[in-house]
Formats: sequence, structure tokens, C-alpha cells
Amino acid sequence: MISAGCVFDGNLKAPAYVRIEGQINGDVIIDEGLILGEKGIITGNITTKEIIVYGTVHGNISAHSLEIRSTGRITGDVKTQVLQVETGGAHNGKLSMSSNSPATTHKQPNPELVNA
Repeated sequence: MISAGCVFDGNLKAPAYVRIEGQINGDVIIDEGLILGEKGIITGNITTKEIIVYGTVHGNISAHSLEIRSTGRITGDVKTQVLQVETGGAHNGKLSMSSNSPATTHKQPNPELVNA
């Protein structure tokens, strides 16, 4: 945890879950998940599996799952598979959503097999 009032200049990398209430000036890479508290500010890009934003992000986010709470503010591009935004939450930037599963295509039955 990076508590309120702390300022961290540089990139942050962690293997598990992290909660940030302070300020980070640099990129953040968290293997599992990140909670950015209401007073938390990140100026840099974020890469993680899951992120919940109550605070402010100035940078791009790449995550499997993103939740923007009512106090959350994101300025930057977002790439995610799952997105939830509470009323009042804000995102200004590009949004790209995709899934890991390949696109399903519906094939027409082979006429030779249908008539056989």
C-alpha cells in the first residue's frame, strides 16, 4: 500500500494486489490487481489484471477488468475485456474492448450432408 500523502517518482512493479492512496509519477505494472483510492493519483501507464479506480489516472490502462467508481477519473486510452462504470465515473480517451476467446462464426450446413 502507498498511503495518502506519499509521492513515488518512478515505475512501480508488484506481483500481487496493491492499494494506492498516494501519488505515483511513473508506470505501474501489477500482476494481480490494483485499487486506486479516492485520493490516489497515477500519472503514467497502468498494466494489471484487475483495477478499481476511485481516484485519478492520467495515462493509458491495459487490464482484463476495469471498474470506474463514481469518484474515478481516467484521462487516457483504455484496453480491457470487462468494463463497469458507476454513475459519475469518467473516462476521456479511446476505449478498446476485446475478449480472449476467438470470434465465433456460424457456418451454414453443408448441403451434401443435409441431403444424405
